[in-house]
Amino acid sequence: MEELIARVTARTGLDAATAQTAIGHILAFLQKEGPAAEVNQLIAAMPGSESLIAESNGAEGGGGLMGMLGGMMGGGVMALGQKLMSAGVPMGQMQPLGHELFAYGREKAGEDVMGPIVGSIPGLNQFV
Repeated sequence: MEELIARVTARTGLDAATAQTAIGHILAFLQKEGPAAEVNQLIAAMPGSESLIAESNGAEGGGGLMGMLGGMMGGGVMALGQKLMSAGVPMGQMQPLGHELFAYGREKAGEDVMGPIVGSIPGLNQFV
């Protein structure tokens, strides 16, 4: 996981803590919205991802205003964008963050795993 965090920080300029939080939010989102078999393969191929997902899920809590906004927008990729912004990821860094995370996922788990994940979540392809 340290390699991925380093790659994300180098590509986006985010600090390591923000990158780690953002990666956790994205992986938790994929776990919730993506095809279970492929997402589980991705998580297995990325040691340390389980703890980031647990931290992300634990941080959700009540949701507050951002949770309400995400709910009003119907969830999905828009809700993920709101979570990332509230974690300190500027809008302009979301696409480079997604590109790096999915490139890393392809390296570790392969296109046979990543393709179905991207294809199954509406709107996700614009960030990968």
